[in-house]
Amino acid sequence: MTDLVCSARGCRAAAAQTLTWRNPAIHDVDRRKVWLACDAHGAHLHEFLAARGFPVDVAPVDELADD
Repeated sequence: MTDLVCSARGCRAAAAQTLTWRNPAIHDVDRRKVWLACDAHGAHLHEFLAARGFPVDVAPVDELADD
């Protein structure tokens, strides 16, 4: 697996979490997007998605499949 970095704007820190989410207004249940977050940005990115009503699951980055 290559080095995974945080998805927060301007952050280049190593990712520690995955945030798997979808926008129910435009995505089917099977369509999921993945954002990566470092320890400093995980809560902020989760709040951003949850405030918009997007279902979001958080897991450690080591559980990210090597697809």
